[in-house]
Amino acid sequence: MARRTRKEAFLPEKEGEDISMLTEIETLPVENNLEELNDELPVMTLRNMIILPSVVMPVTVGRRPTLKLVNMALKNKCSIVIATQKVSEVDNPEFKDLYPVAVIGKVLRIFEMPTGNTTVILQATGPKVRLEEVTAMRPYMKGKVSVIEENMTEEDTDEFKALLDTCKELSAKLIELSEHMAPDTSFAIKNIDNSEMLINFISANFPFSIADKYELLQINSLKERLYRLIQVLNREVQLATLKQNIQMRTREDLDRQQREYFLQQQIKNIQDELGTGQDDEIDELRAKAEKKKWKKEVADVFEREVTKLERVNPQSPDYNVQYTYLQTILSLPWDVYSTDYIDIPNAKKVLDKDHYGLEKVKERILEHLAVLKLKGDLKSPIICLYGPPGVGKTSLGRSIAAALKRKYVRMSLGGVHDEAEIRGHRKTYIGAMPGRIIKSLIKAETSNPVIILDEIDKLSSDSHGDPSSAMLEVLDPEQNSSFHDNYIDIDYDLSKVMFIATANNLATIPGPLLDRMELIEVSGYITEEKIEIARRHLIPKEMDATGLKKEHVKFSKGAIEYIIENYTRESGVRELEKKISKVMRKIALEIASGNFTETHELKAKDIPQYLGPAEYSRDKYQGNEYAGVVTGLAWTAVGGEILFVETSLSRGKGQLTLTGNLGDVMKESAMLALEYLKAHSGYLNLPEGIFDNWNIHIHVPEGAIPKDGPSAGITMVTSLASALTQRKVKANLAMTGEITLRGKVLPVGGIKEKILAAKRAGIKDIILCEDNRKDIEEIQPMYLEGVAFHYVKDIREVLKLALTNEKVADPIDFTAEHKENGKAGN
Repeated sequence: MARRTRKEAFLPEKEGEDISMLTEIETLPVENNLEELNDELPVMTLRNMIILPSVVMPVTVGRRPTLKLVNMALKNKCSIVIATQKVSEVDNPEFKDLYPVAVIGKVLRIFEMPTGNTTVILQATGPKVRLEEVTAMRPYMKGKVSVIEENMTEEDTDEFKALLDTCKELSAKLIELSEHMAPDTSFAIKNIDNSEMLINFISANFPFSIADKYELLQINSLKERLYRLIQVLNREVQLATLKQNIQMRTREDLDRQQREYFLQQQIKNIQDELGTGQDDEIDELRAKAEKKKWKKEVADVFEREVTKLERVNPQSPDYNVQYTYLQTILSLPWDVYSTDYIDIPNAKKVLDKDHYGLEKVKERILEHLAVLKLKGDLKSPIICLYGPPGVGKTSLGRSIAAALKRKYVRMSLGGVHDEAEIRGHRKTYIGAMPGRIIKSLIKAETSNPVIILDEIDKLSSDSHGDPSSAMLEVLDPEQNSSFHDNYIDIDYDLSKVMFIATANNLATIPGPLLDRMELIEVSGYITEEKIEIARRHLIPKEMDATGLKKEHVKFSKGAIEYIIENYTRESGVRELEKKISKVMRKIALEIASGNFTETHELKAKDIPQYLGPAEYSRDKYQGNEYAGVVTGLAWTAVGGEILFVETSLSRGKGQLTLTGNLGDVMKESAMLALEYLKAHSGYLNLPEGIFDNWNIHIHVPEGAIPKDGPSAGITMVTSLASALTQRKVKANLAMTGEITLRGKVLPVGGIKEKILAAKRAGIKDIILCEDNRKDIEEIQPMYLEGVAFHYVKDIREVLKLALTNEKVADPIDFTAEHKENGKAGN
């Protein structure tokens, strides 16, 4: 129906018609046929328009049911109910969408306009009625009404005449001040003699709001309606006068930006005078704030900032800064927590499914869940998973979130060097943003997500501050309940967030930050674990990624182990995943080229066909035929390795030479070993003067690879003792341990990786410090089968176990050499 705004309430100006056109239309007398009103009547609904009794008004019609209704009403000259919609946007209004008070009217004329629209001339010819019910919706709305009794008698008093004159004066003044009303309207008002028709004409045709017009329609006394009409006219005249005054004060040449500011100021002044109305954006902000479950302090800050926003001109740059700040505060999940799903067996199942091994980490997570289930409320732990790359530290955090059914957010800290990245910038700065912690909470939409602080050891500092220091508050359970971000400038509770940091190297993490985290080592995987990971996770994943199916490719255990041993050198499984993917791509190429014959299980001997020659080779035990060659065990970032310590003797003046790219600690171990044997030469029955007449050369093969650490101490002592006594070392024996000048054997680390390296090399006996017994007990028995462990406390025990009484072939005769040197000296 008639889609008309306040500016369009007077149709003649809108449609190009004038009052003279309407005056040519023959109007009908007002009727009060009560019998007709008892029947079912057609109901015509208007948008943004209200017709009062006796008023003639043009209406633009567009809806099909309404077109049918007006054509029928004109043809049959029957009465219709003219009602108004509460919401103009509703296209198919029902009973609940209509104002209950309406009028009875008739269709006088129908015009087809040049624009294609249909204009209908309506006249309210009957009494005011109440719409009781809607009885039909097709082909157009029909309903039943009841008559509303009114007192529309004109009073013959001075007061009524004064009111009527005041109404006419205010109407004339409003027409004069208004930019949207035709001046001819004043002429029409002067020629209306009937006071009721005059009041109703002004009420219906002047640009009042629908609420004002409906209020006037509801008043059943002519005098009271006149009083209310004067109040409305008076308000509109004041508004129009105020607008004119503003225009007079600001009449000057304005550029575009000044003009826009002036228009906004006009709106603001009008709103201030009315005391009502807010900008849509501000209303929206306040509506969102009402739904937030935040504390009173936060609500007070928000209201203060919204009030500040109201005073800022929307065209000013400060407006966007303030608006963005308020949007950020509203985006935070204040006091919104996801419900933890605490089912210990299910959590264990999820962790075991996603990750093979990592028993200590899983145990710690399950401990936390158990306490949380019993206590009901617990500050989340701050865990730091450290270990070599590719062992699943980051993906473990995702599994923890899945086990708890919490939101998961990953925050990469690698290369972050600005403190503002963590704490945010002051909002007064250009381009200010909240820190990454606040952004992560906005992304998670809850205040208790699992946040992965990835690569926390890669934080760096520069002139912009030290982000690792900013992390101290985040990762301190005693402080993070009131974390302060510089941008939002309000304390936020992080105590329910489960932070899981990951790191490769603890040495680069500052001490105070390290002290706030619970450290859990995620050591490298052994070959057996890598085989299981490949079978359970990597092969299905890559098979899906390459489009292969189970009938296309099968990996035997030997093939997987061959790839691990000969094509990878890592603690994790990233390189292994790449190699498996490469094999599958080769098979996919065969299938796509039509060269694939049949499915067969890949064996170890088939792997070079897909990956080429072996890229790495592991050291194997080389036997004990030579004096001074002893097998040691070493830990590297890519797992355990065996290494050989070789000692050779040559005639000279007792000089010690060390080669093999050794570090300072390893060189000191060699010196300690030599000094110990010099001090205890009698224990091995070494010839007198052997250290003065023989140069000693200690070498650790693979000189291109740097080596350091104290764990080769007992290996060097044994190597020196074997060379100096020319006794064989026990076959298939390896050892690791640190020594002291007194001959004590100290524990070392990386035992699990070293033992598995020894097993791969065929070692049967391993010598360890007594204090390393606890490390062996933590390793699953299946990995220890076939290896005997000997625990020692002193070097003498090592030499007793390691050296046999059998001499090597062609031993050096130190006594003969000593005698010859003695004769020559005489």
